[in-house]
Amino acid sequence: MNAILNLPDIFPVTCHTDFVGQNSCFVAIEGYVENGITYIKTAIEKGARTIVVHHTVLLDDELSAFITEHNVIVKRVDNTRKALADLSAQAAGFPAKKLKIIGITGTKGKTTTSFLLEHILQSAGYKTALISSAQNRICGHNFSAPLTTPQPDYLQQFLKQCVDSDVDYVVMEVAAQALTLHRVEGITFFGLIFTNFSHEHLEFYPTLDDYFKAKCLIFSMVAEGSPVLINADDDHGLQLLAQHKMAKAYAIKNNLDGYKGNFLSDATHKIALRIEHQDKSADFNCPILFGTYNAYNVLAAVGMAQELCIDIQKIQYALQTFAGVPGRLQEHVLPNGARCFIDYAHNPESFKAVLSTLRALTDQLIVVFGAGGGRDKSKRPIMGGVASQIADIVILTSDNPRLEDPAVIVQDIMHGITQESYHKIVQELDRKCAIELAYHLSDNGSIIVLLGKGPDEYQIIGTTKHYFSERQIVEQL
Repeated sequence: MNAILNLPDIFPVTCHTDFVGQNSCFVAIEGYVENGITYIKTAIEKGARTIVVHHTVLLDDELSAFITEHNVIVKRVDNTRKALADLSAQAAGFPAKKLKIIGITGTKGKTTTSFLLEHILQSAGYKTALISSAQNRICGHNFSAPLTTPQPDYLQQFLKQCVDSDVDYVVMEVAAQALTLHRVEGITFFGLIFTNFSHEHLEFYPTLDDYFKAKCLIFSMVAEGSPVLINADDDHGLQLLAQHKMAKAYAIKNNLDGYKGNFLSDATHKIALRIEHQDKSADFNCPILFGTYNAYNVLAAVGMAQELCIDIQKIQYALQTFAGVPGRLQEHVLPNGARCFIDYAHNPESFKAVLSTLRALTDQLIVVFGAGGGRDKSKRPIMGGVASQIADIVILTSDNPRLEDPAVIVQDIMHGITQESYHKIVQELDRKCAIELAYHLSDNGSIIVLLGKGPDEYQIIGTTKHYFSERQIVEQL
């Protein structure tokens, strides 16, 4: 690959000592797990010559002497996260101002919608980049995706590479935390899709209303006159449409002005939609995707592509050639005739959508899942209830336990399962063994679904990432 597509090892501005080098600016952020102040000395030893701290921070005598000894400049600011975004953008030459960035936010569907829209734009002849929880890429060159929306130091260097590569459109997933924590500070969006809103991230936000308000911050960041599409079949989407009169609706159930999708075939096998807009209609088929929830993703991507004046025939061709999304209902046919799907679903609504779709395809549905440690505990019993109501066999296991005991997490899940469903439940805390057990319990025609990890090839135990590939485990069955 062209060297221009390699992100630098050293960032001019960064909040992580891994990216500090000679003359870097180190921004010491007081995080939720670690405090950047404790890494100031390391940053200076690695070559940082400017340190940014919050204006209330008190530096002890030893650290102050070390800073003076190395002729390091200390800048005090009101908000270190905002400073990280502002300084990173400045150091990269404000790349976002030279790009057309399309934002996609919502609780579910962001990744698939992002992949679809990026593929449509690329198929139409544009140079594209993608920032998502599954994968980041520039002109087809893949990068790791450390977060749904990366930290500003990484993000601005990524966008700089987009400018250097003459990218036309950047399609970006925008998480609520990215808005709250100023990761996308200073970025103007030239298009926005709001997919939906449901229960999620209550480990971070005090209430669902706080989470929703965080999502809504993005609307103030959209360039005037740019297309905004909102899911009108979502209650919160209807609320947003009432507030943002210039936005357009997309829907399958509701009859509102905008993009209306009508099923042409059973969505449990493939997506085939007739999409109506302004007294015109066209048919769109996406054979690799199935399930009603994916129909909304297709509808949103098609609608935005049309708003960006992409030719209808090019959109139709792009959907026919779409290859899918890593870790989103990725199918593997097993030696015994069963099928295994790997999916990233990790909240109640996603569980319901995925499991209901697969339920219609088999007489035996086996689900394997756990829940992430250090994350929203309130959703654990709800996911347990959903899985036990829909599946025939539920194997509860470990996900990314982090600093929690996996057995305690499983017990939290069990609280949502009624006694009448206990016969469906098996507990196997070793996730590899749980997958192998699911295979042994399956038969020709069974469907196994592994939920929660999707494309991730690691498991976080304590504070350590261990290599763990569900795809590899399934392929070795």
